[in-house]
Amino acid sequence: MDHVEVEITAELVRGLLRDQCPDLADRPVRLVARGWDNQMWRLGDDLAVRLPWATVTADMLLYKEYAWLPTLAPHLPLPVPVPQRLGEPSERFPRPWLVTTWVPGTPADLAPVTRARDAAQSLATFLTSLHQPAPDGLPTLSGSGRGGPLTNHTDRFASGLAEVTEHGLIDDPDTVHAVWQDAVTAPGWSGPELWLHTDLHPANVLTADGTICGVIDFGDLCAGDPAYDLAAGWILLPDDTIDHFYAAYQPSLDTSTMRRARGWAIARALSGILIGDAGDHSRPGGKPTWGPPARAALRRLIATID
Repeated sequence: MDHVEVEITAELVRGLLRDQCPDLADRPVRLVARGWDNQMWRLGDDLAVRLPWATVTADMLLYKEYAWLPTLAPHLPLPVPVPQRLGEPSERFPRPWLVTTWVPGTPADLAPVTRARDAAQSLATFLTSLHQPAPDGLPTLSGSGRGGPLTNHTDRFASGLAEVTEHGLIDDPDTVHAVWQDAVTAPGWSGPELWLHTDLHPANVLTADGTICGVIDFGDLCAGDPAYDLAAGWILLPDDTIDHFYAAYQPSLDTSTMRRARGWAIARALSGILIGDAGDHSRPGGKPTWGPPARAALRRLIATID
């Protein structure tokens, strides 16, 4: 987090609505989440306001959602937040902001999946629909490398593995490294660049009645290798579910893509463990609810190594 923080209050949100969306200004407003980039305030029953607060890149992510999601959303089988209004920077608030549709559900880090096969089908169907050839002009994620070659992240993975090992957060770093090594030696993606969500962690996937009911936060939308998104199956779904997830995804996955997905998954599991540990110890940027799904994913992933 860059800590470019702006104090956001209910009165500020109401003032912005009065200035730029007066027809919505009388609706009830309440804070529901503070994410890495944006705060989300619920606006009545069916809308939400997203305002950047903690990173300098949040503005770009909101503009991207506003530009692309209205076109993409109708083709997706799960509810997603569709931008309705774009708030312009002003004297009251010097950054852009969005009014979007509200997607009901509970984040999966608070209410994990329990109906495993149903959730596997829902996630696979969603990604099958999303992973279509991306149009020219879709912004890339400058500097992040999400959806790019897995081999570009070897140094970052080594750093994360060293950190979790130093803090005593994993028991078998050698097996963790073996999962990664198998992934980085797999052939790379040779198909067209596909639409990717690239941020399918448990706080961005919603559940209801034990299964997946919505996906939020498309600010990191980009194009690339579908293995990055497919890694979410390891993080979000319970034990003994990954084969059902892969079988439901279309077109049928080749072994190389599944190996790369496993590599992305173990890297993201390490990240989640560190974020969870930071939350457990009240360190900045920590989220204690991220630890349990990340540790469960790591356990599932290392069990795949003989």
